[in-house]
Amino acid sequence: MRPDFSNASIVFRHCYLSVVLALIFTLTISLSLFAQEEAAPVDSLAVDSLALADTPLPPTNIVAEDQPHDGGGAITVTWDASPDDFPGGKVKGYKIFRAEYNGGQPGEFTEVGDVPAGKPEYSNEDGNTTDGVLYVYKIAALNRAYGADGDLLEYLSDSQQSGPVTSSAQWFHMPRINVLVAVVLLSFFIVYFIQKAKTGKELYIRRIAGMEAVDEAVGRATEMGKKIFYITGLGDMDNMQTIASMTILGRVAELAAEYETYLDVPVCRSLVMVTGREVVKESYSKAGRPDAFKPDQVHYLTDDQFGYAAAVDGMFVREEPATIFYMGQFFAESLILAETGNSIGAIQIAGTAMPAQLPFFVAACDYTLIGEELFAASAYLSKEPKLLGSLKGQDIGKGVILLALIIGVLLESFGVWQLSNLFMVK
Repeated sequence: MRPDFSNASIVFRHCYLSVVLALIFTLTISLSLFAQEEAAPVDSLAVDSLALADTPLPPTNIVAEDQPHDGGGAITVTWDASPDDFPGGKVKGYKIFRAEYNGGQPGEFTEVGDVPAGKPEYSNEDGNTTDGVLYVYKIAALNRAYGADGDLLEYLSDSQQSGPVTSSAQWFHMPRINVLVAVVLLSFFIVYFIQKAKTGKELYIRRIAGMEAVDEAVGRATEMGKKIFYITGLGDMDNMQTIASMTILGRVAELAAEYETYLDVPVCRSLVMVTGREVVKESYSKAGRPDAFKPDQVHYLTDDQFGYAAAVDGMFVREEPATIFYMGQFFAESLILAETGNSIGAIQIAGTAMPAQLPFFVAACDYTLIGEELFAASAYLSKEPKLLGSLKGQDIGKGVILLALIIGVLLESFGVWQLSNLFMVK
């Protein structure tokens, strides 16, 4: 009887297939794990390559210097721009980092400012450095780009640090030496002519029609037997126009005392009232009529602009003065006052340095001192040596400037030399 191997053959085939399947499964798992291990370095390299591609090259040649011609507390830093700093390049700007320098080593760097691309210079003009303290600087080129997850990322590349530097104050602002020369020249002219006036030398002052008419205006009031009103404007005694007005008031008060004509000075500032009373009192004494002065001639009305204008207009209409002076700082009330004075037929002389009010005075008054004529009139009437010398010295200074303008136009028109460079102020 032959043995039956069919069952054994079947069992053997089953075992063989199981072994083969186990080997295939093991090989598949191993390959999968190996592939995962290899994939990680590839992804890391890809990320590093992307960051490297978006990082700009750093700036070079960092130079930090004390800012010249200043009062200290400022340092200027310059550098050579990054090679990637061009329109459409990687550089979007620069960040400035600073550290204190002690013991030959820099401390911790902190960000102190930033500048846009294309501007390789930084200056802390706000004065956030301490004079005498050493600092070092680093500049970082900045780029911004969106990552794979959509986040905006910043890529910085730091430069080498600068040498140590400290801020300090300077005595002179040398680029403005031309201003010093101009001030010295003008001061010389003023002092020279003041000394000339003090020696009794008569200085020529251009005739001012409005001031020439003062005697006529006061004489007219005397002939008519009516008042003179003197309006000092709305300025207080800290205003130059009011100060000039006080000088003119002194001359008008002296004439009124000589002609025995009543002078009325309503004011809207208490300090102006006190000053005006002293000026008028002194003028009456100069004219030899101290007994004719009455303190109520200079009186206070109100600080309110249009309340003051209404009160003065009421006085004009009721008392119908023959002459009215408007000298000082005026605003919107100027036309109200001048038109009321014109309507009663008074002779009116006005003077102000307020450009917006000049047209109203020109239209409604008989004479108007325009701008600087108000200040010149105080010297013109008082004949005070200091005022005359100052006025003459300033006129000479203006003449020098006018001559320089004419010469400069000619030189630059013919391409000889730019004289305007002498007048530039940095």
